[in-house]
Amino acid sequence: MDIDGFPRQFARTRRFTLGVPRDITVSPDGDRVLFLRSESGVDPRAHLWMYEGGQERILAGPTTAYATDRDVRVVAHLLDGSLWTVRTDGGGPPRRIPTAGPVRDPRPSPDGTLIAYVARGALRVVGTDGTGDRPLAVPESADITYGLPDHTAVESIGRTRGHWWSPDGDALLVARVDTSGVERRWLSDPSDPGRVPRSVPYPAAGTVNAVTSLHLMTVAGGHTPVQLPHRAPAKDAPTGSWGLAFEYVVSADWQSAGPVIGLQTRDQKTMWVLRADPATGAVEPLARQRDEDWIEYPPGAPLHTAAGMLVLPEVRGDERTIRLGDVLAPAGLHVRAVLGSVGERVLFTASEEPTEEHVWAYEAGRGFERLTHTPGVHTATAGGDTLVVDSRTLDGHTVTVLRDGEPQGRIAVLAQQPLVTPRPAHLPLGERKLRGRLHLPSWYEPGMPRLPVLLSPYAGPGMQIVTKANGWHTAVCQWYAEHGFAVLATDGRGTPGRGVRWQRAVVGDRLGPVLDDQIDGLHAAAEHCDALDLGRVGIRGWSFSGYLAAGAVLHRPDVFHAAVAGAPPTDRRLYDTYWEERYLGHPDLEPLDYERSSLLPVAGNLTRPLMLVHGLADENVAPAHTLRLSAALVAAGRPHRVLLLPGVGHMVTGEGVADTLLTLELDFLKSSLGAGAGAGPGIRPDAPPVSSGPARPRS
Repeated sequence: MDIDGFPRQFARTRRFTLGVPRDITVSPDGDRVLFLRSESGVDPRAHLWMYEGGQERILAGPTTAYATDRDVRVVAHLLDGSLWTVRTDGGGPPRRIPTAGPVRDPRPSPDGTLIAYVARGALRVVGTDGTGDRPLAVPESADITYGLPDHTAVESIGRTRGHWWSPDGDALLVARVDTSGVERRWLSDPSDPGRVPRSVPYPAAGTVNAVTSLHLMTVAGGHTPVQLPHRAPAKDAPTGSWGLAFEYVVSADWQSAGPVIGLQTRDQKTMWVLRADPATGAVEPLARQRDEDWIEYPPGAPLHTAAGMLVLPEVRGDERTIRLGDVLAPAGLHVRAVLGSVGERVLFTASEEPTEEHVWAYEAGRGFERLTHTPGVHTATAGGDTLVVDSRTLDGHTVTVLRDGEPQGRIAVLAQQPLVTPRPAHLPLGERKLRGRLHLPSWYEPGMPRLPVLLSPYAGPGMQIVTKANGWHTAVCQWYAEHGFAVLATDGRGTPGRGVRWQRAVVGDRLGPVLDDQIDGLHAAAEHCDALDLGRVGIRGWSFSGYLAAGAVLHRPDVFHAAVAGAPPTDRRLYDTYWEERYLGHPDLEPLDYERSSLLPVAGNLTRPLMLVHGLADENVAPAHTLRLSAALVAAGRPHRVLLLPGVGHMVTGEGVADTLLTLELDFLKSSLGAGAGAGPGIRPDAPPVSSGPARPRS
């Protein structure tokens, strides 16, 4: 293992994401597969590729995004804000299309004759031959955009689109976003004091959201507002509802069933699915759901099949499932995403065991069928009789093309293999059977001195890192292990894939249950493996886990002896409406929940080494979170370290920054915990094996 070269490799490969196929599209006839991928594991420029007849070739690029017509013949793609088109049927080289400004989100019409795009907040259309550029909707002020999603939709809900073509290509469903009432944040670069600060609308908990309305616009110039309801009736709302206004457009699409829209109330307890009349804008309900805590739609839902069968999420006991027409998914499945449909065949992913995700299919008359079987995390894209399965397992990362269920070949994964080989032991930990992953040094043998322990979790809602798949998380954990740590990652309460009650255990308290699970997991791991020195325990993390790391040394210095907290959301009132109010309610109504979940009131508790890190260009978790905690620590007379990263956003991936940060964290933890000292027995003979042999990490 080249542990010295790993940090630079980690940075150069952007966490081993370069060279990985992404944004896969399969043509309806199953003949062509499009995807984005760079030409190597260190090339940051993605190209548009096509897999056809068992061969790959570059269609265009470099590019950052693309979209196609219905038949995947015409492709629109972006390069530095410029609009280009290319055909997949040999229609010549890529062609630049003149536009009215820098382009965002270009999307060809279903018949491939027009492209809708956004420039300077206006929704426009242009012919694929470059003629007829014209606006369909022009913003009335600088606070308004047409055809784009708002901050909350992108960052918290997961809706990344703001306009949708009709099946006939003669009209669009268009989002209008008004941020005039949203609080502004000013992002500046203190290292360049001459640069004017940038204004960013950010809806913090308890403040005003952007206003999103929907409009039906014809390419001939017609404009009809969709008559969306403003509020849910109080009689139809669940007990404890406090925000009945429909402030969130969770989903939208326009398929054969017409424009279908998912609306959610401010408190997220009520969800309506509506169908709009394309001529009048009037709406009719397709489904109404409510929940005492919150309604959660998996990605891809709601969905209509070609014949109009509606696929909706549903809670059955403790399971998040889906209803496909009149049929529920099999008992024991936790549905993770709806992948789409081909005809009346619906594809989705689900977990029976939380460390695995598998691809399933359902079709009336054929029932339910699990399509993947190797332990790991799988997803898929389909078209015609072709299925492209993206699989991440402990043996690596593969993208397999199947036709009529038979393998036809693979799309190459060009990502580099990490210079360290993960050697995790997957452990069920404690009474709650917490899923944990323990890494010991490859050189460690029973009888050697005990090792300082480093917890490296995420542990927040929306993401798991303890799965039957190797990736950058496992590689980083092993790198720390090779430097003399026993590294433990644990997914506790609040993480997805283990049922409704598991996710909702953090309602009213964002930190307490999560921290308890990390401590329980630590002690259970020490019972499995005598190599862990509980007298020297550190914790590191970023974003939610940065918040967890700082909270660990502030609340439980008896357990945790040092922490590195990156981009921690220390004051939950500063984070966004959708994410915080789901768990803590409105801050004016539940102030104690926000106080309980804030780190600022307990800053005076710090007695352990703490290193705070934050990118000054972070639009997701504002640098104010770290600066306010640091100010509270200074006021309390508590020494700590602060590392600010000019020009760096929420994700630290750049060479010269990501690699240096890893090294600085390592030095801090070594000096704080003393790697390499101590004594004690090694792994007990009856403990689970640390590794069943070297595992090839996923790319």
